[in-house]
Amino acid sequence: MLVGYARTSTLDQVAGLAGQQRDLAAAGCERVFVEQVSSVDTAQRGALADALAFCRAGDTLVVTRLDRLARSVAHLMDIVKSLDVKGVALRILGMDIDTATPTGKLMLAILGGVAEFEREIMLERQREGIAKAKAAGKYRGRKPTARAKAADILRLQREGLGAADIARQLRIGRASVYRILSDRAAGGANSSAP
Repeated sequence: MLVGYARTSTLDQVAGLAGQQRDLAAAGCERVFVEQVSSVDTAQRGALADALAFCRAGDTLVVTRLDRLARSVAHLMDIVKSLDVKGVALRILGMDIDTATPTGKLMLAILGGVAEFEREIMLERQREGIAKAKAAGKYRGRKPTARAKAADILRLQREGLGAADIARQLRIGRASVYRILSDRAAGGANSSAP
């Protein structure tokens, strides 16, 4: 059985998701698992877990592109290993790779290694660019999201909300709420000192 898996990172990528589903259907997938979630957030990738659990010996998991399946080479190799244990092949349509063949397995390992290498080069260039911009005084970094909401955090705390509820309501991390409340308490204690 051919089992398809389609994923986009955001809800805005509707056309991309529809395109993947169309390509998977054209490839003959009898069952397609679909989700819209970031590849980094593996804890939330329920459809991928369902697809992997659904596959049986002799099945083939089909994806349109490699980046729709895995977030890194290590993650890809973990998926391939779990599929191998079950006797399931992996087919990547955009690369014409099928791990049911020895050549397909080799090509996947090589392409995965090249992709990881390219990513490391890109990150290195990004770090160099940031360092150069900082040295020139042109880089400010990301604007602190939680700090901009400090007044709202303090207001919600006065209204009796706990840190988890404040974080959820303001869509920031709970640790950020605790940090701002702690800074405020330390600042308040210091201001009352003689």
